[in-house]
Amino acid sequence: MNSFAEKVKLSRELIGMSQKEVAEKISVSIKSISAYERGLSEPRGTTLHKLARALNISVDYLMNDDVTDPRQGIEKDPYVEQTREMYGNRAAREAEKLLEGNLALFAGGQLDQEELDSFFEAVTEAYWAAKREAKKTYGRKKPRY
Repeated sequence: MNSFAEKVKLSRELIGMSQKEVAEKISVSIKSISAYERGLSEPRGTTLHKLARALNISVDYLMNDDVTDPRQGIEKDPYVEQTREMYGNRAAREAEKLLEGNLALFAGGQLDQEELDSFFEAVTEAYWAAKREAKKTYGRKKPRY
């Protein structure tokens, strides 16, 4: 089991990026990257997703000490991030749970990447449609951050 800090540093070193390069890529300071790698702080929300994308690893890998595969769950990350941009952090958490929970439907079977992308897209589109309908019915709610 590796900690968040260890995973950030190891992933950055494996792809040959400096702290400065990662910082510039995700629009944070070098001090922030250093703090992440020393376990002094962790990014949240959009910054966390930018960090995972910059390091080519999944948010699941970064945030769960028990996850050892850097690519586990990476397929859903773009859909979660797009939901965050459209509807905020709460909706992103809901969408992530929805996508993760629906993977159980495959009962351990494997889908190729195109089928998996189609599945995630369909589930996410259905979630967004429900959000749009709720907005029509109940009005606009302020996103929670």
